[in-house]
Amino acid sequence: MAKPLVAIVGRPNVGKSALFNRIIGRRSAIVDDVPGITRDRVYGKAEWSGHVFTLVDTGGIEADPRDDISTQTRRHAELAIEAADVIMFVVDARSGITPDDRDVAHVLRMSGKPMVLAANKVDHPTHMDYEFYALGLGEPIPVSAVHGIGVGNLLDAVVKELPPEEAEQEEEDDSIRVAIIGRPNVGKSSLVNRILGEERSIVSSTPGTTRDAVDSVVDYDGTKYVIIDTAGIRRRGRVEEGVERYSVLRAFNAVDRCDVAVTVLDGTSDPTVQDTKIAGYAHEAGKAGVIAVNKWDAVERDSGLAREYERKVKTMLSFMAYADVLFVSALTGRRIPKLLETIREGADHHRRRIQTSRVNRVIQDAVLRNPPPSDKGKAVRIFYASQVAARPPLFVVWSNYPEMIHFSYKRYLENSLREAFEFASTPIIVEFRSRD
Repeated sequence: MAKPLVAIVGRPNVGKSALFNRIIGRRSAIVDDVPGITRDRVYGKAEWSGHVFTLVDTGGIEADPRDDISTQTRRHAELAIEAADVIMFVVDARSGITPDDRDVAHVLRMSGKPMVLAANKVDHPTHMDYEFYALGLGEPIPVSAVHGIGVGNLLDAVVKELPPEEAEQEEEDDSIRVAIIGRPNVGKSSLVNRILGEERSIVSSTPGTTRDAVDSVVDYDGTKYVIIDTAGIRRRGRVEEGVERYSVLRAFNAVDRCDVAVTVLDGTSDPTVQDTKIAGYAHEAGKAGVIAVNKWDAVERDSGLAREYERKVKTMLSFMAYADVLFVSALTGRRIPKLLETIREGADHHRRRIQTSRVNRVIQDAVLRNPPPSDKGKAVRIFYASQVAARPPLFVVWSNYPEMIHFSYKRYLENSLREAFEFASTPIIVEFRSRD
């Protein structure tokens, strides 16, 4: 089920990133030892008073270099109106209201979207200048992102504006929910259109769980695929350029609802940091993953070139070594059937459960080949293991000193399980616990 989305909006240098880091720091959701996706992150999972939501710093999202600062700020506001459930509008209490503040406030006010006004850089409530009431966005909440003052009051106001929690809907076990995600202009829309039209008929278009999202359901080779939020991917409209440029936000909701996330890359250019951020969100969410390198029809046919591009992808997305890399063409339909087969395989492995006896045999063999190193004279022992969850597969290994097991040994056991049970296109998780 998709978590509510709260977007932080405001002109540059008002402290959006500091406020984002302060809130996310209250509940650190950064996975351990994952390179490439924990730096300069623009999203994070936040929790306050029993409410869980995704927080996004729109200022950290790649902007159009042709836009001036005022245009970028306004587009961030348009993005928030388009994609977020609640908007956190941040202003600088020290500098007072600026023309950019008034411009964005007008756009937000006219939208009718739930929002909270945060007046940042207030070191003490008595230092607050209440001129911000003039923006017409309700009571400004004084905060200091640097010192943490007033952040609790701000989050109280945010959770009051969150939409009611939706009951988790029962989903058919045999359907595979697929999110097509990626940077602007990599060919997501063309890829979706090709999938929906590739020798099969659309069964239905049904409302998704997020506002104005439409999921397209198709059958292919006896398998039902639900392509999530095709309306968002194929959207056309007055703010198309601005919204599509920041489409990473809309992808968050789609990823939360999917079984398999297909990250689309543009084969005519090298992988980028933005690709890493988008794929990283799906990885952190524990979704099965496939990398689709699109527009390969426009690249000169050369097997060596494909190998070199795959090497670059594996380097940039090293945290997703499990993900298959497929070279496809939405224009010609090249390898689209193979893409669907890989998605099906990834979904099957994502849901797979392994008998405890088989898990233990693999772990015991791995320990015999390479025992866990002792630590400070203490012998680390592995007792037994079991799979305790799926989507993604989660294995628990019981030990006498779980806290002493190095992450490299954890990776060794993960790889042993992956190889033994041939897990493909899905992350697997290994946790260590004490037997006591």
